[in-house]
Amino acid sequence: MMDVKVSRILITGSSGALGSELKKKFPNAITPNHNELDITSRKNVIDFFKKKKIDVVIHAAAITSVRKCEEGRELAWKTNVDGTRNMIDALMQTNPDGKFVYVSTACVFEGNIGMYKESSIPYPENFYALTKLLGEQEVKQFHDHLIIRTNFTAKKKWPYTKAFSDRFGTYLFAEDVVNGIEDIFNSDLKGIVHITGDKKISMLELAKITTPNIESMTIMDYSGPKLTIDMSLDSERWKKYTITKS
Repeated sequence: MMDVKVSRILITGSSGALGSELKKKFPNAITPNHNELDITSRKNVIDFFKKKKIDVVIHAAAITSVRKCEEGRELAWKTNVDGTRNMIDALMQTNPDGKFVYVSTACVFEGNIGMYKESSIPYPENFYALTKLLGEQEVKQFHDHLIIRTNFTAKKKWPYTKAFSDRFGTYLFAEDVVNGIEDIFNSDLKGIVHITGDKKISMLELAKITTPNIESMTIMDYSGPKLTIDMSLDSERWKKYTITKS
């Protein structure tokens, strides 16, 4: 079992909702900004790894906006697919005995049934989900890999004026997911693991936890790229978590 407490950990996407919580959990981790580590530049990534001698990668950097991925497919591919490949190749070259943790998404499933398990067959509904699924395939090339599928949001005021009453997930806040990642580290699990909440709720119910006066909307009120309707996850490999409301 790798001792993450003494390992040199690299966290990508450290300015995001999950990355900022990961920084709190692993305060000694290496957390470069985009200028220091451009994951789309293969040379930059490999040079960075050679200098820093990384043991564990927690790869949370990605373009996650469904609309941005649909409208900027080239950049989404370069970041989410090629960027992940660059990270894998760099760790393979510099530390083949290291560990690679990839933050994926519940959206790799089509979202018509819900409660998807690790063994369920993915079927992406949009370009964002496709890039994340292809990122998973890149990560599988590394022998000690952990693919975390989850569905989370930052624990702060809802960023929109409305929230869907008819889109569902087993949602967690970012801090809950990070606790799950630490738990799984301590168990030394490998492969695909779902970090999921213990209750399926609507996006509206999720939004009301931090924004009680949020207004309701339905998918009929939406125009844009195709969305995953039921993002709920189940797990046959790991425990479930209760979303922290306080």
